[in-house]
Amino acid sequence: MNKSKRIIIATLSGLLFGFICFLLASSGPEKLPMPVALQIIASRTLIGFAIGISCLRMKHWSIHGLCMGMIFSVPLAFSGLMAPETVEFSRSAMLIWTIIFGMVYGLLTELITSVLFKAKVE
Repeated sequence: MNKSKRIIIATLSGLLFGFICFLLASSGPEKLPMPVALQIIASRTLIGFAIGISCLRMKHWSIHGLCMGMIFSVPLAFSGLMAPETVEFSRSAMLIWTIIFGMVYGLLTELITSVLFKAKVE
């Protein structure tokens, strides 16, 4: 039961952070195309799902969240290289910030899952 609880909580947390990431990304002057919005939400939800199903034991839950967030943010980060250059963000800055925010979302997802709901890795 604890494994399914962990998967559900982590996936829902990832979905929540997907919408937060979407809101942050859409705060710019141009409207985000629907495929980009769906990709952002799906990518962050995937981080949550991967954290939920992972059975990797690391020294601390925070390392697990950071690593999973980084690994599963790489595809979204590389797709950010196709975004048009703006004054605010270069393509390389988009790649780096996407990975950094993915690590933050992974850490927060793991915090919610392991600490708040006490659904630790088995």
